[in-house]
Amino acid sequence: MNPTSLFKIQGAFRKFQEAHPKVVAYFQSVFGSGVPEGTIMELTVTKPGEEPVTTNMRVTQEDLELIQSLRDLQ
Repeated sequence: MNPTSLFKIQGAFRKFQEAHPKVVAYFQSVFGSGVPEGTIMELTVTKPGEEPVTTNMRVTQEDLELIQSLRDLQ
């Protein structure tokens, strides 16, 4: 990844943190101590005027490796 792209991503993440501090704190709390393989994560999205849509996933070893790769980018 080139340095310019990395700086853009870092800037965008800072803006996200400022706009959504509770979400960032939530993820730090949940993922800070690690998420073991087999953990089930659930996500619900509710668009204005629409019914909620929910999905879930079971965390695999491959998911954990991807997360570690993303952390290493920092």
